[in-house]
Amino acid sequence: MGTMIELKTADGTAVPAYEARPAGKPRGAVVVIQEIFGVNSHIRNVADAYAAEGYLAVAPAAFHRVKPGVELGYSEADMGEGFGYKTAVEALPAPGVMQDIQAAIDHAAKACGGKVGIVGYCWGGLLTWRSACLLSGLSAAAPYYGGGVTTPEETARQPKVPVLAHFAEEDKWIPLDTVQAFAKAHPEVEVHTYAAHHGFNCDQRGAWHEPSAKLARERTLAFFAKHVG
Repeated sequence: MGTMIELKTADGTAVPAYEARPAGKPRGAVVVIQEIFGVNSHIRNVADAYAAEGYLAVAPAAFHRVKPGVELGYSEADMGEGFGYKTAVEALPAPGVMQDIQAAIDHAAKACGGKVGIVGYCWGGLLTWRSACLLSGLSAAAPYYGGGVTTPEETARQPKVPVLAHFAEEDKWIPLDTVQAFAKAHPEVEVHTYAAHHGFNCDQRGAWHEPSAKLARERTLAFFAKHVG
C-alpha cells in the first residue's frame, strides 16, 4: 500500500519516510513514529492500517541522521543496536530529530488537506509526547508506552493539543507509580493503562497482548476520529 518518499527538513536534510495513502480522499493524516527498531515491517504495517482507516499515514526514518536505512527485528542484539542509535539521536544538537518530525507533519498536512494526528511507540511514544508539546500543525497525539515520558523533565512539559496516552501496567521500563504521577500532573491528558508488558501493541514481539492492543487501537481511532477527522 505504501511507498518511500523524501521529506525536506528545515536544515535542508532529505529524510526518508514511508507513506501509505488511503483508497479515497484522506479524512486527515497520522504521523507514525517508530520504536528503536527503525521503520521496519511492523511500523509499515501500522501505517498501512491507518491508511486502511482513511488516513494518509507518514512514518519518518527517525534514525536517519545517525544511521540511514535502519530496519531491525526484536532480538536482544537488535534491541542493543537500536538503543545505541536512539542514544546517538538523543545526543544530537537541538532540534535534532524534532525537525524531521515537523517536516513529516508539514508534508502530511499538505498532502491530506486536513488535520494531522501523531502516534508513536516506545521511543516513538516519547517523541510523540515531545511533538505534542513543542511542534506546530498537530491536532492530536497518542503516545504508546513512551519511555521517559513520566520522568520529571518530560512531565514538566505542557501539551498544546489533546493527548491520549497508553501505558502498560507490567512495564519494567516505566514504573506504574510514575505513570500515576504523570496522570495526576496532567489531568488534561487521557491516560489508560493495560494489563500487559512494554511493547504490547507489536505483534512481532513476545510482549504482544492482543486484547490490550485491540482496545488501545479502538480508543486511538475514536480519539483521532474526534480530533483529526
